[in-house]
Amino acid sequence: MSMMLKKITISLIFLLSISMNIYAQFEDYCIADEQTPDDVLMVAMKWACENGADCGPIQENQPCYLPNTTMDHASYAFNSYYQNMKHKGGSCYFNSAALLSALDPSHGACKFQSLP
Repeated sequence: MSMMLKKITISLIFLLSISMNIYAQFEDYCIADEQTPDDVLMVAMKWACENGADCGPIQENQPCYLPNTTMDHASYAFNSYYQNMKHKGGSCYFNSAALLSALDPSHGACKFQSLP
């Protein structure tokens, strides 16, 4: 009986590890498209910050302020908007200034949110 219990335990551990990895496979992040000019990113970032994004972390002396580039700040704002609004009809479009990525753009203390 103990051999059967070991097999069941191993099977359960295996199934749990698979199920935990399933959620990680579906994480998506909305980031600025590298080909988009800064002036277009600025307009889209302003819109995101005014319409559902939490842009506090990209303010000076906050965890996502550095690197202080339009591309990095726009990526944070786009992702914040997308994560907050995707279940309410929000998208990662921003007039073609953004795209979805499976790669987590978090760096250092700056953590990008990803919601299922």
